[in-house]
Amino acid sequence: MDGAAGVIAAAAAFVGTHFLLSHPLRRPLVAALGEWGFLLLYSLVAAVTLGWLVLAYRAAPASAPWWPVGDGLWAVATALMLAASVLLMGSLVGNPALPNPTGTTTPPAEARGVFAITRHPMMWSFAIWGVAHVIVYPVAANIVVAVGIAFLALVGAAMQDRKKAALDPRGWPAWEARTSYWPFAAILRRHARASGLGAHAIGGGLVVWLVATWAHLPLAGWPAGIWRWIG
Repeated sequence: MDGAAGVIAAAAAFVGTHFLLSHPLRRPLVAALGEWGFLLLYSLVAAVTLGWLVLAYRAAPASAPWWPVGDGLWAVATALMLAASVLLMGSLVGNPALPNPTGTTTPPAEARGVFAITRHPMMWSFAIWGVAHVIVYPVAANIVVAVGIAFLALVGAAMQDRKKAALDPRGWPAWEARTSYWPFAAILRRHARASGLGAHAIGGGLVVWLVATWAHLPLAGWPAGIWRWIG
């Protein structure tokens, strides 16, 4: 299998197994293995398919970029990655969408911080990551990986809404009414109000953003983020 086909196959396996295990296969597997057993299997499959994707990506031959990339696009991608980092770190506290093997998690009475922006801040952080990486590294293998992750995040978020509504038919629809799938839509509709993001979102996001972009040089061989200009 050549490099490009290998990346496509690995990305399809990574995305496809996530959807299969999260939705049509979840109920029978939970019945057979229990919640913790299912999470263990899910994590194992995710790790194996992600490992395959990483190996296929590294083995793919370099291809010509689809468009030229200058400082302007790097500045856009750098700002997007900061926003993605803030959403990611903000999503780790008080997120009713996170897995909870002990039972359903009661959504908060009011959407605050990143949840006022979107009820799926973690998923949107992954999608924004994908967009940023396509902008500054528009080669075939990278586009396949980035688009696959963004697709998994955003379609998975929409499917998660349906699954959560079925598991919690009273709490989750009420949470949906107070929040929005699309960023800032609930604020614009006045269903939620902009509020402080919190130290964990802003401080944690800044740290993740700085460390992750700094790590591009030793790991990938080229600087990213603000390190392109101050390194």
